Amino acid sequence: MASTGQPAGKLPESVYWRRRLLVLLGLLAVIAIVALIIWRPGSSSGEERPSTVSTSTSTPSSTPTDAADAGANVTDESGDTPAPPEGEIAQCTANEVTVEAITDKTSYGAGENPQLSLSITNTSDAPCSINVGTTQQVFTITSGSEKYWTSTDCQKEPADAVVELAAGQTVSSQTPITWDRTRSATDTCDSDRPAVPAGGASYHLTTSVAGIESKQTAQFLLY
Repeated sequence: MASTGQPAGKLPESVYWRRRLLVLLGLLAVIAIVALIIWRPGSSSGEERPSTVSTSTSTPSSTPTDAADAGANVTDESGDTPAPPEGEIAQCTANEVTVEAITDKTSYGAGENPQLSLSITNTSDAPCSINVGTTQQVFTITSGSEKYWTSTDCQKEPADAVVELAAGQTVSSQTPITWDRTRSATDTCDSDRPAVPAGGASYHLTTSVAGIESKQTAQFLLY
């Protein structure tokens, strides 16, 4: 007896390709899941490495020594900077310290600028401490009763420098200050300043450190 069912015919080729694509996508999904379990994004060894921080140190700039930044570092007779005081050391007084005003010449021709410096001597028989920094140094130039120039009028970034002076020790300016032969004032720092009289005019330099003034002036002539 003949069967009443009808045999299935061959399916279109597109149906087979869709089935193959679904199987392939499923396989790729399984592979991706397994890979995520084995390898976790963002971690290579399971340990966190601390970040490194770089640090830098800066070296202070040297103390200016021109007329606008007047003030000078001091050294002892051997050329070394005096050491900072250790422990409790009494401050130097005017009776224990002598300040001297110094110029490199006593007479200056036209176009020559005076070089100004100072020295400090502990005349006592015991050490004492004193601030010899540019905050405490004052250079003053006068002629007769008139004041022509003061180092603090246009001073920039003054600094402290407390040192110990041994008994009998003398310290002097490391680098002189150049005076440009002009009249100073606090309101003329950023403008042209008038030249002082020359032609053989006589001037006097006075210095002070920590309020202790030089007992004598250094006299010089300008031509």
